[in-house]
Formats: sequence, structure tokens, C-alpha cells
Amino acid sequence: MTCLIKGCNFVLRNIPHEAFAYQKDSDPEFRFQTNHPDIFPYLLVNIGSGVSIVKVETEDRFEWVGGSSIGGGTFWGLGALLTKTKKFDELLHLASKGQHTSVDMLVRDVYGGAHQTLGLSGDLIASSFGKSAAADKEFSKEDMAKSLLHMISNDIGQLACLYAKLHCLDRVYFGGFFIRGHPVTMRTITYSINFFSKGEVQALFLRHEGYLGAIGAFLKGAEQDNPNQYSWGENYAGSSGLMSSSPELCPTQRVRSGTFDLLEMDRLERPLANLPLLLDPSSYVPDTVDLTDDALARKYWLTCFEEALDGVVKRAVASQPGSVDAAERAEKFRQKYWRKLQTLRHQPFAYGTLTVRSLLDTREHCLNEFNFPDPYSKVKQKENGVALKCFPRVIRCLDALGWEERQLALVKGLLAGNVFDWGAKAVSDVLESDPQFGFEEAKSKLQERPWLVDSYGKWLQRLKGPPHKCALIFADNSGIDVILGVFPFVRELLSRGTEVILACNSGPALNDVTYCESLIVAERIAAMDPVVHSALKEERLLLMQTGSSSPCLDLSRLDKGLAVLVRERGADLVVIEGMGRAVHTNYYAALRCESLKLAVIKNSWLAERLGGRLFSVIFKYEVPAE
Repeated sequence: MTCLIKGCNFVLRNIPHEAFAYQKDSDPEFRFQTNHPDIFPYLLVNIGSGVSIVKVETEDRFEWVGGSSIGGGTFWGLGALLTKTKKFDELLHLASKGQHTSVDMLVRDVYGGAHQTLGLSGDLIASSFGKSAAADKEFSKEDMAKSLLHMISNDIGQLACLYAKLHCLDRVYFGGFFIRGHPVTMRTITYSINFFSKGEVQALFLRHEGYLGAIGAFLKGAEQDNPNQYSWGENYAGSSGLMSSSPELCPTQRVRSGTFDLLEMDRLERPLANLPLLLDPSSYVPDTVDLTDDALARKYWLTCFEEALDGVVKRAVASQPGSVDAAERAEKFRQKYWRKLQTLRHQPFAYGTLTVRSLLDTREHCLNEFNFPDPYSKVKQKENGVALKCFPRVIRCLDALGWEERQLALVKGLLAGNVFDWGAKAVSDVLESDPQFGFEEAKSKLQERPWLVDSYGKWLQRLKGPPHKCALIFADNSGIDVILGVFPFVRELLSRGTEVILACNSGPALNDVTYCESLIVAERIAAMDPVVHSALKEERLLLMQTGSSSPCLDLSRLDKGLAVLVRERGADLVVIEGMGRAVHTNYYAALRCESLKLAVIKNSWLAERLGGRLFSVIFKYEVPAE
């Protein structure tokens, strides 16, 4: 039991979209829940041979509050006696084809038309197997299995509801051998809970519920290494996905003994935490579009990632010119990622809610699996070298401008720098065909004002007021973006008396700047610029890592050291730049302080969807409501 609870706490804490509600007639049938920052307290209903109901209050405090001897073993045992079917999965398969109404006595069978005066539906079961006592006919195995399933599920659902109400809990997770992702059991449990609680309690299931005991046993065995002090992440390259529950979609699925073949978790180098500036961490959803729900967007983005695959393979091979097996490994990467994309076409819910972020992260995981940790390393080094040479000239030009003119030039510089994104096909095509394409050319590509989203006037007015105490800036790309776009903007904030925390990725993703690269870049810039030099020396400019290796940004999973520093320094401005961090994610993120979200839309389809054209500009300045 200790292992089971440890495992449950672990998946709820470390795997976003672990829990889901099951809705049979929805498309898709899985509705994933947003991870609540505080997972306690909850009720775990474990349905094995019998039923154990456990109230979990903290990491180490839980108690068995009740249960029943009528559980999965009862269904299996009675089912075997009634149908002569010995295998559990076969019994469930029979139940999925049966009609319980031919065996069960319904409310309308007892009360006729008068059931409405009682406020009851005529279709409710009044007596399980009630018709079998008086009937002369034989009942089909399917109908008897279905009736038995309803009887046991309703009993468990009512028990779970009563215990949830008794202990004032609204989070109830179901697991155990009886569940295992089977649609027929999830449906009957969901119906039962909904009926008996009048919709007040929701039945929740876990993507990895078959792993809880094993994970808990591993954690218990590794206690001397303090596994709970680390954060963990699901590795999409190594993990099998949740399968479709529709038999017609995947008829062979239930041959296996569980919902999952394999779960792979990565232990992250550093613990993660919420950004303290989130307005409401419990309702924060990083992703802007749910591709699980949006079929049109899903089809477009899956095709988009398929078409980009050749370019990624080519870049991966080119990044390791000295390796004899680079081409072979790159081909294995191609095959693996292609298979993942095909799985997601048929089962978009395989890894939780499908988003552009999860597609990007899956690609990074697959690249890492075949030892391509940083395919853009050489591109980044070259672009950093070119941009650093241009830095003094860009600063001289900015310093020569009047104050108001300079503010607009700084913002345009940030936006122009953001054009240099190798992850966007419209840009990578230009960069590969025109090596002379640079900072000034990028500025000419930008949409003229008014921009697609344009709060610049409001931002300028704010700059005429007192300086911010501390700005937290999430940087995007290496090269021109961070050196000629972000650093001049940082320098201006520093000159106003604002402290700056510059946060960059912990690990590589596309051509995004990493924390280690930012240290080298900052040192080179400091050697050329006294403002940056003194700010670094006096710790008014601090370089930090985000804890992420993704082109997108999840503000609920940030490096704990960064979260602590943000709180200590009293950050009152958050700047998020780039399409991945400010459009695909965090476009609707609500913060407790002022925020700037800016990006250039480098995808025609997305630009059209937002009502603009390629290279349209998002400049979104938001002030929290008083």
C-alpha cells in the first residue's frame, strides 16, 4: 500500500496531464486535467480483487478508510461461473457487447409510468439480475456479463461517493487491475459516480495507473538517494502512449495485459517549481491551442512536422561531421519520430493533451535518444560570432537616437532578432538560400504598425513612469536574437535602474540560446560595453537557467533556483519573447505583475488563423487588474 501511494503521488506531481476524466461519447473520449500545484488531499480507490479506499493527506500520511469485498475478483469469479469464460479481458469484452436491460429489472419495470412522480429515470436499474428469477429463457453470456459489470461498478461508485462526502474530498482517483484503461469499466464507474454524487464528485483515472506499485517500490528502494528532491519528466521517445479505447480503432489492443507497454522517466538535473508570479497556478494552462480538440489544427501541425523531418535529419548529420554512424543514427531518429507522428494522428491523446509544445518536445526526446543533443550547435556558434561583431555598431546607432525614438527602435530590434528562428520553415528557407540575410533585412520583413496585436502605445506610456524594480526576461534564439535584440533591450532597462534576470534554456532545443551559451555571450558583451560590465559585476544583471530544454515554456515547471530569485528580487515585469514561448504557450497566461509577450509570426497558416500575414507582429503588454 505504501508503494502504491508513493507511486500515485509521484505521477501526479511529475507528469502533466496524468489524470483524466472519461467521456465515452466525446471525441476524444479522454479529458485530461490540469495538474494542481497541491495534489493533496485525495481519495484513491484501488479496485483489485476487492476494493481498498485510501485517503491520502500528505506525501507520507495516508489511511485506509474503507473498502469492500465486492471488487474485480467478484466480477471475475461470478462472471466465470455465469459465462464459463475464464479470462478477465474476455469477460470484459463480452460485457462490452451485452445489453444489461434484458437481465436487469429497471425502475419503469417496477413502477410503470409512475416513476416520474418519484423523480427517477425509468432507465435506472431497480434490481440487478431482477428479471432472471421469473424468466424461463436463457440469457446470453454478453448480457449477463454486462449486468454483472454494472452491478459491481455501481456498488463501487456509490461507496466511493459516500467516502468522498464523508471526508469532504472532491478528487477521487480510480486504479487497479479492474480499471487498466478499459473503456467499459471506466464508463460504468464514471456513470455511477456522477449519478450518486449528482455531479459533485468527478471520477478521475490515471494514464500510468498500472505502474503505481512498481514506481513506488523503485522510490522506496532508492530512498538513500532522496528521489523526491528531484523533479522528473516523461520521456516521450521511450514511453508507449495511452491507447484508444474504441475497439474499431485498435482491435488488437486488449490482447496485452495493460494499458502501457513502457514508461520512461528522465530524472532532471534540478528541481522544478511554479513561477511565483502566476496569478493562479491551479488554473494555469501553458498551451494556447489544444490539438486533441482542434482537428483542423491537429492535421495541419502533424503534416507540418512530417514535412520538416528531412531538414531536421540533414541538420543532425551535419552537426557531427566526424561521426561515422551519424547518418545511420539520423535515419533511426527519422523512423522513430515518424512512427510517433502516425500514432498521434490516430491517437492524439496518447501522451495527454496534444499540443505544438508536445510535438516539439517529442522531437527533442527522439533526437536525444539517437545522440543528437544539439544539432544546431555549429549554426549557433557561427551566428553568435557574426552578431557579436555587429553589437558595438548597433549600440552606437541606438545611443544616437532621441529617447522616444530609441524605445521603438529597441522593440523593433527585439522583434527583428526574433525572426532568426531555425525552427520556422519560412525562416530556415531564407537563411539557407541567402547567407547575407541579416539584422537590417529582418527589420524590413516586419509588419508595419499598427501590428497584429499592438499595445506599444501603452508600453511607451508606462516607460515614462517610474522604472520597474526587476525584470524577468525569457530569451529565445541564439545569435542575432539574443545579442542584437535582447541585450540592447536589457541594457536600456539597466540604464533606467531596473535589475534584470535573463533566463535561458538549461539544455539545447533548436537554435535556442542555452544558459551556458548566455554566460559566454554576456562575458563577450561585457568586454565591449561598460553598462553590461558593471551590471554583471554588481549583480544587477543575473543570468539564470529555466530548467527546460524545450522551444516552448511551461511556467509551472521552472528551475527552483530561478523561482526563488524571482521572489527575492521582487520581479515586477516579465518579458516573454518568441513564437514558442509567447504564442504556442503563455499567450493567455495571467500574471500578478506587468508582462510583455512579443513574437513575429513565422508560419503562414498560424498568421492567417490569427487574422494576419507572414511576419505579422505580436506585441502584447498586459497589466494585471487591480
